[in-house]
Amino acid sequence: MKTPIANPLALAVLALLFERPMHPYEMAAILKQRHKHESIKLRYGSLYAVIDLLTARGFIEPVETSRGGRRPERTTYSLTSSGRACLRDWMHELLAEPAKEFPQFEAGLCLLPVLPPDETVTLLRHRAARLAETIAQMKLQLATMAAQDLSVMVGPEEKLPPPLLGRKFPAIFLIENEYRLAMLSAELEFVSDLVRRITEEGWGPVELWRDIQATCEKGYRERAGQPDHAARERNEHSESLGSSKP
Repeated sequence: MKTPIANPLALAVLALLFERPMHPYEMAAILKQRHKHESIKLRYGSLYAVIDLLTARGFIEPVETSRGGRRPERTTYSLTSSGRACLRDWMHELLAEPAKEFPQFEAGLCLLPVLPPDETVTLLRHRAARLAETIAQMKLQLATMAAQDLSVMVGPEEKLPPPLLGRKFPAIFLIENEYRLAMLSAELEFVSDLVRRITEEGWGPVELWRDIQATCEKGYRERAGQPDHAARERNEHSESLGSSKP
């Protein structure tokens, strides 16, 4: 069953209300305490818009409005039976069916001829260094979280269920981090190998790539009335590429 909503933040709201009724501020606080905002984009304006949408669809409903001290009124929401069905269907779809996504890096890769090979290699090496740094940080974070008691993730208004009292972080609460780490590691391997193929094997072929980019650059500069550097760029070979041939 195709879910009628596309925003992952709506899924997070349904999942939180599956645990228990709560108000929007509490939802946001819990998502941050549990580091779920690293996997699901969280903005307060978007959160309230999602809550209004879910309410209009009948997936959640207000059950109580309260005011504490000088704080503004807070409306507590609860999950409806149709919201529970939507949550299950959505989870089934996400876990079982691979979806075509459009990562920004893939968009850059499909348009590589916009840049000359030497410049591309420099940028890819920079990306590889950033990826390696991020991977090291994530491994440390995972190790730290796995050693912590679950109580550090509980807010002031929350109580751990009895089965979780005194427990370290179970693997199920860290799985999205493991997935992200696996994807970053695979990307680092791909980027490093791509740099090697360009610089050592003349992948592209690199001379054809260079000619295509230089021709487009020359045409652009002629149309824009700029000095023509394309011929010079076409004949220049970066030291990082050496004298590789296709």
